[in-house]
Amino acid sequence: MTIEHTLFEEAKLLIERRYPIGWGGAASIRTESGKILTSIAPDTKNDGLSLCMEVGAILEAHKLDEVVTHSLCIYREDENSTFVILTPCGICQERLVHWGGDVKAAISNSANELIFKNLRDLQPHHWSIVNCEVL
Repeated sequence: MTIEHTLFEEAKLLIERRYPIGWGGAASIRTESGKILTSIAPDTKNDGLSLCMEVGAILEAHKLDEVVTHSLCIYREDENSTFVILTPCGICQERLVHWGGDVKAAISNSANELIFKNLRDLQPHHWSIVNCEVL
């Protein structure tokens, strides 16, 4: 099984375990050492306090001092729905940029195919270019 498919399966398993019925979403991240870290968005009573699904796994990578190589986020509307791939939001892309422009992120697409792109390709005009940095 490829890295990409392994990430998808790990996120899917977490959703099925954590959210057996109804809506569910999860993220999975792979590190350079081969670890797979998964996370969900925390439940909050105030939407202003919510966090993206990837944040827990990103923080875990920082805690373990691991380099992130891949990131994937999926959700489903209910237990009978297809899993849909979510491109990382701009904030999560910035969080992932910590490990450079070669980090691969799964992207949303009309065919809902498992496609990964480098952050560099997702952000060809990243703000760091004004500092003569290259993602």
